[in-house]
Amino acid sequence: MSLSRAPRRRSTGGRALLLTAVTVAGALTLTACTGSDGGGKPTGSSGGNYVTGTNGISRVDQGERTEAPRLDGASVDGKALDTTALKGKVVVLNVWGSWCPPCRQEAPYFAKVSKELADAGQDVAFVGINTRDNSKQNAASFEADYGITYPSFYDPDGKLMLRFPKGTLNPQAIPSTIVLDKQGRIAARALVAIDDETLRSMIDPILAEK
Repeated sequence: MSLSRAPRRRSTGGRALLLTAVTVAGALTLTACTGSDGGGKPTGSSGGNYVTGTNGISRVDQGERTEAPRLDGASVDGKALDTTALKGKVVVLNVWGSWCPPCRQEAPYFAKVSKELADAGQDVAFVGINTRDNSKQNAASFEADYGITYPSFYDPDGKLMLRFPKGTLNPQAIPSTIVLDKQGRIAARALVAIDDETLRSMIDPILAEK
């Protein structure tokens, strides 16, 4: 009798451990910091009105674009920030966290390109979305360390990311980069860490649109 019960107890415990492992793995997947140097094709929604190239950049034709949601709230430095005030400019949105190695990898490129475009007087605005940081100080230190001069929303719970409609080029990873056209519509997205050349390849065609 006791011999028959013991395997059942071990089996139940094994199932419990397996369920726990699956739950933990799922949580880690949802909160993982993702990205790569090579810009491989990211995972994401399929069947939308966009095309993803071999470099991992997804783009939408002008006539097929979806209006981006309004993003508003407090910045890392405590100031009010609202993307609706940026209509008429190409807007580069970068989702990042100070704890995220790929975010640290791409940060110098964002600092470089944002400065280059500002110095050239181009109609481009950069806005960060800082997420999963439990301290504004951590986010502020990241900006100082990498020379980030444009503002970032402080969004520790990731609520701003959830405003993007499903099935569109919504942010699905950290880091994510989304480029909006001058009409405030979602035009391009990357779900991996990118360098300055890749970033310019996302911005320049949209900036040149009539």
